[in-house]
Amino acid sequence: MNIWVASQDIADDLSSLPDGLPVLDRKVYDGTGPLPGPPEEVEIWVPPLVPVPGIPGLLNRMGNLRLLQTVTAGVEPYLPHLPPKAVLCNARGVHDAGTAEWAVGAMIAMRRDFPGFVAAQARGEWSYHHTGVLADSTVLIVGYGSIGEALERRLAGFEVEIVRVARTARENVHGQDELPALLPHADVVVLLVPATAGTSGLVDAEFLARMKDGALLVNAARGSVVDGDALLAELRAGRLLAALDVTPVEPLPSDHPLWTAPGVFITPHVAGSTPASVRRIRVLVREQIIRHLAGRPLANMITGHY
Repeated sequence: MNIWVASQDIADDLSSLPDGLPVLDRKVYDGTGPLPGPPEEVEIWVPPLVPVPGIPGLLNRMGNLRLLQTVTAGVEPYLPHLPPKAVLCNARGVHDAGTAEWAVGAMIAMRRDFPGFVAAQARGEWSYHHTGVLADSTVLIVGYGSIGEALERRLAGFEVEIVRVARTARENVHGQDELPALLPHADVVVLLVPATAGTSGLVDAEFLARMKDGALLVNAARGSVVDGDALLAELRAGRLLAALDVTPVEPLPSDHPLWTAPGVFITPHVAGSTPASVRRIRVLVREQIIRHLAGRPLANMITGHY
């Protein structure tokens, strides 16, 4: 059985499987260099963290593909082009801790003006000034899934009020259609939604205008969720703050105006990329491959609405 995996570590993890399972012909493809073999022969594919070039054409050639297991929670590059006989599974859960931790750090950094103090330190300037505080804030989590739950657990000791929002309402969770009424009361808005047609441009000029003066927008979702021009206008006006792990274009060009906009903290899409997440990915991939080969139910299958 032919399998392409994202790294040599994952290939090594699959070198020894339980007795009775098919032998795997393991090939490493990290998205660079030539293809390791004919895509037509691939039955299982574990693509790398950064999407490889030419995904639509590649998947179109993978007529024998039966399992596509991503190492990310997002599956938007693959879902529209999935071969008809293939099952798509994501890595839901493996990046929760890192992403939630980044979001907490971003909130504290921006509320206490760490970027301002770092800049003052570089100038050799003793810049004494009062800052905001996270305590007593209302934190609106937009996209309340497993990462949102992990974030709420980590915020438990910070004396904040959590307001949860998901695509559809459920017990103790507001529906996305309630956002217009919720935004004016939030001190911090955290975006954790997947990139879908329904979330593209969700945070537009109207969304941002409903946020209270001085509120903080934290984007750990996808750059496509936020209208970059509308956000830039609010930042330049000094009305909002932002912490962005994702941007409209990645990598963000060095001359992009977001780099020099006031009140913004940017990291290069690293929130969920931690040693812990790498270990969890390897465990998940091995278990998923064993389940698939043994004919057992898979975890994290993408079905219906994503």
